[in-house]
Amino acid sequence: MTSDQGGAMAELAVRMEGIVKRLPGVVANDGIDFALERGEIHGLLGENGAGKTVLMSVLYGLYHPDAGTIAVRGRKQSMTSPSKAIRLGIGMVHQHFMLVPRLTVTENIMLGSEPMKGGLFLDERAARRAITELAEQYGLPVEPKARVEQLSVGHQQRVEIIKALYRGAETLILDEPTAVLTEQEVEHLSAALRKLRGEEKSTVFITHKLSEALALCDRITVLRKGKVVGTVRAKETSERELAEMMVGREVVFTVRRREATSGQETALRVEDVEADDDRALPALKGISFELRKQEILGIAGVEGNGQAELAEVLTGLRPAKSGRILLGGVDLSGKKAHDYIARGIAHIPADRQRRGLVLSFTLKENAVLGQHRNPRFSVGPFWQKQRAIGVYTQEIMDAYNVKAPSPSALAQNLSGGNQQRLIIGREFSKSPQVIVASQPTRGLDVGGIEYVREQLLNMRDKGAAVLLISMDLDEILMLSDRIAVIYDGRIVAIKDPEETDRQELGELMLRGAGEMAGRAG
Repeated sequence: MTSDQGGAMAELAVRMEGIVKRLPGVVANDGIDFALERGEIHGLLGENGAGKTVLMSVLYGLYHPDAGTIAVRGRKQSMTSPSKAIRLGIGMVHQHFMLVPRLTVTENIMLGSEPMKGGLFLDERAARRAITELAEQYGLPVEPKARVEQLSVGHQQRVEIIKALYRGAETLILDEPTAVLTEQEVEHLSAALRKLRGEEKSTVFITHKLSEALALCDRITVLRKGKVVGTVRAKETSERELAEMMVGREVVFTVRRREATSGQETALRVEDVEADDDRALPALKGISFELRKQEILGIAGVEGNGQAELAEVLTGLRPAKSGRILLGGVDLSGKKAHDYIARGIAHIPADRQRRGLVLSFTLKENAVLGQHRNPRFSVGPFWQKQRAIGVYTQEIMDAYNVKAPSPSALAQNLSGGNQQRLIIGREFSKSPQVIVASQPTRGLDVGGIEYVREQLLNMRDKGAAVLLISMDLDEILMLSDRIAVIYDGRIVAIKDPEETDRQELGELMLRGAGEMAGRAG
């Protein structure tokens, strides 16, 4: 039991006391106390590496604590495995989804909890019926027969949440659930969580987005360096106070965007480029634009309108069917990714684990990806200069505050934010002519976001041209010298950030320039 504001005792869904969890080279949780009330949405904030995900992994049975106790609905439990946690009514939706891409929605959800008919036969129809009922009940529509690999990230998240509810979750742990969602999808998720709260179900909401935590959560616990800084009621705090609790200092929420010093000289020209998506359907439909030297051109659009394919085409990861990509007058169309790197194009991919890093490699090996044959790092095709690579990696770690025991640590053991910092450090250290930055602050804490935004501006001021693809409209408006709106695989408008706003950009993103012109006429 805990005491609420009126002095009444609130019933606890979970109580964790004195939790200690040591990981290689770090004490991830250092004597943490955490209480989750029944029927509340409880925000869990902290910088990358603060211990949020580790703490919830302990609750979910993925890690066994080195010290401390856990009580579920008033009874002490030993969380020996996720299956034990599930039996106790605890479900976890991980930041990187645990779905089998080639299986259907129904097959993924019922996996391990298959309904049987007559004790002998799989009753998939009953599973589909139960899934449809849950989807309708919580406003999380999914297509039970669709294959997961064909779904957007937002729809995959719905599948994960429904899977937890299908297994009887009374306590739901969501790890960075809004990091990859559109604003509309965030609204749908928030509505579903409020409905769960109304049914006396509890949610732990791990996030870096302070405004969402304040709008959605009842209470918020902040961790820093593996310890609890404090627990506050959302109605009694502010973004600034939470940010200072997280990082231990005042945080700058808006960077000071300096006016571009560039003229009209073009760094990158894209002419009538067409490309297909992974399903062989048209994704880019004659897209054209210019990226000038020493400018940040923001690409704004609802997810699924060609942003991912554009980033891949401009970095040689996806072939263009037609059109030209001109860098300094050289046509890179049809070239390989290493040709793009050699010509000075750097890439911060939206998916750091699939495109940015080889997780089973060390930090040293990841730091020289794409330039492992550079004479600075190798002698001939087979002999690498390990000392030089180690020094270079340490320089990146120091400059970009990558927290890891050493350059020899495995990338898979870094937090998501530190993985992102390693990628950004690697790409910026190449002194590129053009930077294709796709969701560069996704999954970063407030301090990391502040730092990366400053670095993007610094790279622009040093002469780089930056193509910024972001789902965060505030970020686009804050950093961009010009804003290009992408809709249905085409650039439908280019706007001066000083002469537009979120409403106009939102209309363009949802309807395209043609429909808006039609309405105006």
